[in-house]
Amino acid sequence: MRLLVGFFFALIASPALAAGDVFFSLGNTDFVVIIAFLIFVGILVYYKVPGLVGGMLDKRADSISAELAEARALRDEAQALLVSYERKKKEVQEQADRIVATAKAEAMQAAEAAKADITSSIARRLAAAEEQIASAQGAAIKDVRDEAIRVAVAAAKAVIADQMDAKSASALIDDSIAVVGDKMH
Repeated sequence: MRLLVGFFFALIASPALAAGDVFFSLGNTDFVVIIAFLIFVGILVYYKVPGLVGGMLDKRADSISAELAEARALRDEAQALLVSYERKKKEVQEQADRIVATAKAEAMQAAEAAKADITSSIARRLAAAEEQIASAQGAAIKDVRDEAIRVAVAAAKAVIADQMDAKSASALIDDSIAVVGDKMH
């Protein structure tokens, strides 16, 4: 109310009054506009429009504050998630590095084992080849001996057949019977 009274006195002291014209007549457009304005402001105050506008502005301010708080909470949550994912990324990278290192170590061990297997396989094959060579050499020597014996027997048979007569054959048979008789007793 004090505001309206103050406004009214400010209108009374307006420059329009200083000019000397009658201000408070309906013929004066300034007075009519002031009256209409005061009625309009009165209607707004009567229907509590400033309170409603203030309440709407307060609600809007509260909703903006709530949205800002929610945005801050979401930002904080996003930063926490980012930190969490960066930590998980680091852990996964470390795990991947460990897996790669383990795979390299296992590959090196497998390569060493393969080298050892190849070395032992070569040694076994060399030993088997040497055995086959020795066996083949022994078989060849035996074959040569057998052939030499066969040739010697055939030559001896031929020589004995040429030199053998009935008297020599009977002396040889008698000697053989004596040797067998001595060996049996």
